[in-house]
Amino acid sequence: MRAEILGWLLDVYTRPSGELVCWLLGKDGQRWLLPMDFPVTFYAGGRPEHLRQAWRAVTDSSVQKARAVRADLFGREQILLSLTAPTPGQAGALYHQLSTTFPHLDYYDADVPLGVRFMAYTGVPLLGYCRFQTDGQSLISLEPLESPWELVPSQPPLRVMELTCSSDPALKLPSTLMLHCGTWVYHLALQPLRAFLANFQAILQRYDPDVILTDYGDAWFFAFLRESAPHFNPNRDPIMPVAFQRERSLFAYGQVLYRARQAHLFGRWHIDRCNAALFGEIGLEGVLELARVTGLGVQEAARKSPGAGITAMQMHTALRDRVLIPVAKAQAETPRTLNDLIQHDRGGLIYQPLIGVHKYVAEIDFTSMYPYIMVNHNISPETLGYHDATSGLVPRTLRPLLEKRTALKRFLCTLDRRDCRVPLLQARQKALKWLLVVCFGYLGYKNARFGRVESHEAVTGISRELLLQSKEVAEELGFTVLHMYVDSLFVWHAKSTREEDFTPLLLAIERQTGIPVTLEGVYQWLVFPPARRHPSIPVPNRYFGAFNDGRVKVRGLALRRHDTPRFVAETQWHLLSLLAQSENPEEHAEAARAFAKAQLSRLARRDVPAEDLKVAVKLRQRPEICLRPGPAAQAARQLHERGVTIRPGMRLFFWFTRQGISVTQPPPEALDLERYARLVQRAVDEVLEVFKPPPPLSLQLRLDSFAFPACTCPQRP
Repeated sequence: MRAEILGWLLDVYTRPSGELVCWLLGKDGQRWLLPMDFPVTFYAGGRPEHLRQAWRAVTDSSVQKARAVRADLFGREQILLSLTAPTPGQAGALYHQLSTTFPHLDYYDADVPLGVRFMAYTGVPLLGYCRFQTDGQSLISLEPLESPWELVPSQPPLRVMELTCSSDPALKLPSTLMLHCGTWVYHLALQPLRAFLANFQAILQRYDPDVILTDYGDAWFFAFLRESAPHFNPNRDPIMPVAFQRERSLFAYGQVLYRARQAHLFGRWHIDRCNAALFGEIGLEGVLELARVTGLGVQEAARKSPGAGITAMQMHTALRDRVLIPVAKAQAETPRTLNDLIQHDRGGLIYQPLIGVHKYVAEIDFTSMYPYIMVNHNISPETLGYHDATSGLVPRTLRPLLEKRTALKRFLCTLDRRDCRVPLLQARQKALKWLLVVCFGYLGYKNARFGRVESHEAVTGISRELLLQSKEVAEELGFTVLHMYVDSLFVWHAKSTREEDFTPLLLAIERQTGIPVTLEGVYQWLVFPPARRHPSIPVPNRYFGAFNDGRVKVRGLALRRHDTPRFVAETQWHLLSLLAQSENPEEHAEAARAFAKAQLSRLARRDVPAEDLKVAVKLRQRPEICLRPGPAAQAARQLHERGVTIRPGMRLFFWFTRQGISVTQPPPEALDLERYARLVQRAVDEVLEVFKPPPPLSLQLRLDSFAFPACTCPQRP
């Protein structure tokens, strides 16, 4: 008997048989697992004789073969072999077979994520509100009732379980686990193991969560479950086992990143908060927003970089507009001379700031400057150089994303900060912001499906021109530009001290550039400190100041670094808070110096918890290849000797002791207090040096004046 139900699409995946199944959540709270007929088509291109060989090699009668004519991103039509498999699993196996047997062929639409393909085929996004029909055995029809671009989409009533450990399993096996299930909290001892497994299984079955949030679930917990109880299945889908993906280290965004082993569930989601790239910033609400607009599954959206999200969105646009998606990028960079590279490959505009303390400075930021340039100027690989071209694939992808984030920010401005909706809306707009941040980089990424470095350079060229135009507009209105950094300006005017005084400037810049600008705020004082090496050299990305409303903003100082011990960061933050108490920070400079001296005195008395002196560093390469191992490599070697597996990109923790690096918390008398004192003094100098204190004594004299107690541990030879 057919039933028509309103609800939300939670997930789609393939079973071992190859069929596609959907998980849907009805408005009445019932969860539905329904298979669906979902044929998948991909294409092969190449020389006619090679395509005929591939045609003959496909002997499966369930696969539909046809001759097709399709166009790529640049409008070039070609004759292709079209292959349609009845299920996604069969399509994947067929593509793997053909690409292995005929590696010289070009393949298209073959490796599109299943969620992206499903959204393009049905129009229903993941987590989208929909109407579906079922006979109780399969999904008959699916109709979207919401767009992924809804400003306030309906929210499915999800059940969330949170699991935390008593310690980091990489260093020490946890003794207890804490489970939060709605209003209930359970403390489960890990031993005896049989009792723990029985209790955990009972709680999982009774609460039946849709989402399991864990700490170290990827790296430890689900692997521990598999080893301890091979027959226990934490999935809601009983047919599917837990899917594990291997750990890996990779180089991305200018740094080495580590991705721990991943554990994916079926029928419910698992998100490891310690192994999710942006979860600490955007939370579960932001992850759901990423899945909604990109088409990636929730578990993938939580773990993958924003670049994977923007690529998925471009794939969806291509599928919708019948543009071929190459498996491997075929568009190479055009050969150019050295003079061409010098002229065009220059990046964003950076203006050297004016060193010193400045009063009543306004910070003006362009809203998503590079994405707006790409949309407004129609910059895409296929439109470059064509002024009358139709809207390109990249602008078509970005336009709704820009409009949604702009609308979210405007809606947030209408709400009181105490409104309970504000944190959730902030998380969603931050998730969209990260997609917009990386879209520019992927435009020039060498392996991007729809990237081209010349387009990347065109965007930066336009941004430099727009920033210079903004500077000219500001100066025509009588403002002094103190600093410019890629997409922001710092301006000053003798008669402008309040936010409304800068409104005419904002409107003038928007009219000139066609890009929305926002006022980050007006600083009652702002400091551009000099470089450490020379007092007359400015540092473009280092500044700090206090806004009129009391907020403090810091860029480039020690407290912004991930390897700064908590004690040092808190000392520097307290100094800034003291200076922010009035519009004349010089009045509080002496009080700040007195506080810094008191902090050094605390350190000398060993009155600082060892946990606040812990240092965190990221391992950049394997420690065994380091000729002169630094602190990170030394810590890695110590952990390796203790049996801990170390990979590049991992974050390691250690302490400075008189004997060197220690990965275990040392006793207070073993800490290298002089080294920590130098870190404190350096952080203090970053803040107070610009306020011209009396000539200080040498660093060694200042440290000696506190008479650190002698260390009782053995000394190094």
